[in-house]
Amino acid sequence: MSRIGKAIITIPAGVTITENNGVVTVKGAKGELSQELTAGITIEQKDGELNVNRPSDSKQHKALHGLYRALINNMIVGVSAGFEKKLELVGVGYRASHAGQKLELALGFSHGIVLELPNEVKVDTLTEKGKNPIITLTSHDNQLLGMVAAKIRSFRKPEPYKGKGVRFVGEIVRRKAGKSA
Repeated sequence: MSRIGKAIITIPAGVTITENNGVVTVKGAKGELSQELTAGITIEQKDGELNVNRPSDSKQHKALHGLYRALINNMIVGVSAGFEKKLELVGVGYRASHAGQKLELALGFSHGIVLELPNEVKVDTLTEKGKNPIITLTSHDNQLLGMVAAKIRSFRKPEPYKGKGVRFVGEIVRRKAGKSA
């Protein structure tokens, strides 16, 4: 039995949810998101609460039950509160700057990296003297935000010897000892 799928979603004020031909649309203050439901999964709304139902107890339906409940919950949280991810650039000479939707990174390569961000993702860079540069990404779409953050991290993943690279704020990098004399 899917414990996540059975959990009831509380709908905050200002958020409207509609279902039309298996497509759930969530509208709120931060934007609008939609998700297609497959395999007979349905939603039921009453008294400011949302329940996700499945047609049978087959393995496929059980798996999709929890998945769609989590996706719909992320959509509701996104359009009401939004999501934020912070990345930290650890390394000598690593820099980040932004102009509109373009993020420019200097990560120790011969040329800088310029990344064009989607319109749904807002970027902010913070550089303080003596501290590592921080990139803050905010969006109402959690899936898109995670993909953009993973793309930025993939340019220079943290290495285990000195810990240099792009990492999430608070991420712990397992360090190796290196050469022993």
